[in-house]
Amino acid sequence: MSQAHVRQQASLAVMDKTMQTSEAKGNQVVQMLQQSVQSVPHPTHGGQIDLKG
Repeated sequence: MSQAHVRQQASLAVMDKTMQTSEAKGNQVVQMLQQSVQSVPHPTHGGQIDLKG
């Protein structure tokens, strides 16, 4: 009984660590995407110059 409990606790600890790592990597991907979207210029801004005066 004790061995099964230790095995279960170890399995849960590994799963918890895996979930934490996955969450951290997901947050990094979100940050990277947000930064890339901010650096892309708008497709219709700056394409024409208004020469009327």
